[in-house]
Amino acid sequence: GLKRAEILAAAANGIALLVVAALVTYDAVSRLVHPSHVDGAVLIVVAAVGVVVNLAATLIMARANRQSLNVEGAYRHILTDLYGFTVTLIAGVVIVVWGFNRADSIASLAVVLLMLKAAAELLRPALHILLEATPEDIDLQEVRRHLLELPEVTSVHDLHAWTLTSSLPILTAHVVVTEECFTTGDAGRVLDHLQGCLAGHFDVA
Repeated sequence: GLKRAEILAAAANGIALLVVAALVTYDAVSRLVHPSHVDGAVLIVVAAVGVVVNLAATLIMARANRQSLNVEGAYRHILTDLYGFTVTLIAGVVIVVWGFNRADSIASLAVVLLMLKAAAELLRPALHILLEATPEDIDLQEVRRHLLELPEVTSVHDLHAWTLTSSLPILTAHVVVTEECFTTGDAGRVLDHLQGCLAGHFDVA
């Protein structure tokens, strides 16, 4: 009964990225206008450690089952961190070689763009699910056509499809069947036919 918790967590993850991006933007712009001394050597060491750790984590997460929106969100977080540390490493080298302290602020703004991209890629599917939109790979007219091909079905009304949580699309419909289904006691078998049709053609419950 709490399957939506995964989607809520993914949405919260995306919103958290937006909040952190806003904070980093404010700080980066402030330091861009009023640059302060940055120890490039320390920046290089910290960024290099971050690249190694996140590269290892990325390789591990890449082999995980990322059909879950939360697992995909964690993967994108780590990937964003990897890119961010790489940009920071480059900024540290620029500061050490050329003494251009604003490189740190510019690197921060580049990281913000990466965070915004990751947030959008998380929030879009999460909101799509929370708003109960029809899954993008399901054509309701095609679903209706397949259901009407069953000999017991005469009409289909109130057809709705949405996603409950990651990889769990579901469908409801008002299906009108022939009178014979009830006089012969085959109503249960009709339901099996309907479910088999949906699962076989559309992978929908």
